[in-house]
Amino acid sequence: MLEPLRQGLPPVDPTAVSGSASCALPARFEAVRGARSFTRSTLSQWGLDDRFDDVALVVSELVTNALRHALPEDTRPATGAAGEPEASVRLHLMRWSTRLVCAVRDPSEDRPGGSFAPERTQENCDLESGRGLFLVDAYSDSWGWHPLAGRLTGKVVWALFMLHE
Repeated sequence: MLEPLRQGLPPVDPTAVSGSASCALPARFEAVRGARSFTRSTLSQWGLDDRFDDVALVVSELVTNALRHALPEDTRPATGAAGEPEASVRLHLMRWSTRLVCAVRDPSEDRPGGSFAPERTQENCDLESGRGLFLVDAYSDSWGWHPLAGRLTGKVVWALFMLHE
């Protein structure tokens, strides 16, 4: 999982990873709450409680986008639906000494946000929905995405947070 992420991130020494955690998320909107809880406990274990608000907001947006836009029609979330399919969205948190990355993997190969581009962020501010990637852009130091390689299909959307020691 780390190798494709490194291709889209500023250079880091892979041996300097000081922590990583991952969780599978079910295809239902309540999974966003679970993703925030997982983020809170992971950041707390890493002594990064002060970064929770920004990171949790970004995690919430990335997970919501994956659940809303990246799942096949027959597995789209339905609040309280029984017999949920196997989780196809995963949240990954990785920490280096000066960087934290949150990444959400989903089964879609479509570009995240469709027409989102940084120069259109002012337009996106005024919309009731569709502001997710604007918020990711505003609260993280950088973000990006890439298709998965090998046997896996889909993509990873990631956000980078610089840590100040």
